[in-house]
Amino acid sequence: MTTKDGIISETGSLRAGPFDLGYAIEGSGTPLLVVGSAIYYPRTFSRALREKLRLVFIDHRGFAPAWTKYTAGDIGFETVLDDLDRLRAHLGLERFAILGHSGHGYMALEYAKRHPERISHVVMVGTGPNHSARHMALADRIWEETVSPERKAIFEREMAKLGADIAARPEERFKSLLIRLGAKSWHQPDFDAASLWLDVTVNNAVFDHLWGEVFRDIDIRKGLNALTAPVLLALGRSDYLVVPASTWDEYREDFADLTVQTFEKSGHTPQLEESDLFDEVLLSFLGNKPDCG
Repeated sequence: MTTKDGIISETGSLRAGPFDLGYAIEGSGTPLLVVGSAIYYPRTFSRALREKLRLVFIDHRGFAPAWTKYTAGDIGFETVLDDLDRLRAHLGLERFAILGHSGHGYMALEYAKRHPERISHVVMVGTGPNHSARHMALADRIWEETVSPERKAIFEREMAKLGADIAARPEERFKSLLIRLGAKSWHQPDFDAASLWLDVTVNNAVFDHLWGEVFRDIDIRKGLNALTAPVLLALGRSDYLVVPASTWDEYREDFADLTVQTFEKSGHTPQLEESDLFDEVLLSFLGNKPDCG
């Protein structure tokens, strides 16, 4: 454990099957487990938040280095959820809030359903109800009918470069795609996210399975009646990677306690794009609800 610029931090890893799952703990206070990459996600949260919360960033198998070959049996959704609890136990977390961004929102929600005794609050950022063909078609229609020609031109320009990116670094296909999708991902359409992805391991097979299959078919209503923890859904107005907030309307009554916050000057990553407002909303959510931490 070290201290840098007054912020307590700790890093390490835990072997789980063929993967070494990394973690990074930064700050002090109420514990917030952030599911995803322990390298990428620390770059998207403010320093100020670390002065209020103990941010626990953890890898899942899509972002973890593999020390040996792995098979389809090693990358199932249930196994990924089991990993979260392995890391939870390894880090000595008993009761905590959990946050998932994008597809990781499903991981956070499903973990909370399975372990309601562990979870005080759930935060889903930039997450749609699922990745079904119906919802993806709606997202495409919103893009075509509402987006400015300037944003569309930037999108076309960047996507034209994707083939060369993949040819040069096929092992980073998923990462390259997300970088080139900036016009759909960020409020500032020409934002270059490459620095956020520096040195981040990406296992394409894991993302193909989870994002392409599991999250396409996921039914978030299943098991939702077991979840009593309050849920915060944080969405960016300029997020064209997922469906608009209105698609959540048919699911609202299924949640015992749901708060929806739209960030007007954000795309897919409001914790970075509107960090001050995001911090305010998050801390209010964690502080004003019962049983925090």
